[in-house]
Amino acid sequence: MSSASVRCYAELNDHLAKERRMVPFEYAFDDRASVRDVIDAIGVPANEVDLVLVNGESVDFSSILNNGDRVSIFPVFESFDISPVTRVRSRALRQSRFVLDVHLGKLAAYLRMLGFDSLYRNTYLDEDLIQISKDEGRILLSKDRKLIEDSTVTRGYCVQSNEPDLQLVEVLRRFDLFRSTRPFQRCLRCNAVLQPIQKNAIVHRLPPKVSQFFEEFQLCDVCDRIYWKGSHFDRMQGFIRKVLGEEAHR
Repeated sequence: MSSASVRCYAELNDHLAKERRMVPFEYAFDDRASVRDVIDAIGVPANEVDLVLVNGESVDFSSILNNGDRVSIFPVFESFDISPVTRVRSRALRQSRFVLDVHLGKLAAYLRMLGFDSLYRNTYLDEDLIQISKDEGRILLSKDRKLIEDSTVTRGYCVQSNEPDLQLVEVLRRFDLFRSTRPFQRCLRCNAVLQPIQKNAIVHRLPPKVSQFFEEFQLCDVCDRIYWKGSHFDRMQGFIRKVLGEEAHR
């Protein structure tokens, strides 16, 4: 039985310094070891690993390590999209979710329009926002820099722009979300995921012209709001095309 060692670099969240940092260490093993073997042995939860690089190349958990390999282990990425390179699993773990302060109601609706899970209430207090962000792993978006700089906030961003459409572009750029949009999947009013519903189940609730000209509908199971692809849908599509077109100007 032969022995070998690898140089590992695990990326950790430093909550006090509010930054991520790479922590290098050496790990020795006997015979053959896979990436998953090493991850399990050093106590890193595999279900929280989003990317593994061996000598700079993205690999999956089954990749066999050799003596002297340099292994870098990363958790979920929030600031950019690694889906083009990740091979640990079929899709990256990152699911950007937000909670927004009282000044960002329109931005919350825009984020929901693009499919992002975004909590907003104009009754949230600062302590509510911080607790929700911590408990649910949500990114706290606020216009209040002091709130974002609070020592208990580990995921947060201070929105700079005062215009909601520019705020949306700003957030998409900051967290590299242009390729992660899934428009028209969430209720603009309450954030719940929309469900398709048969016309005959809600026809009695539709305006006469809507009932006459439209056949496809979605329903919010939480607030009971009905959605269809009327003239408002065309305007929203145009707005989304304009916003996503900003990626080319990055």
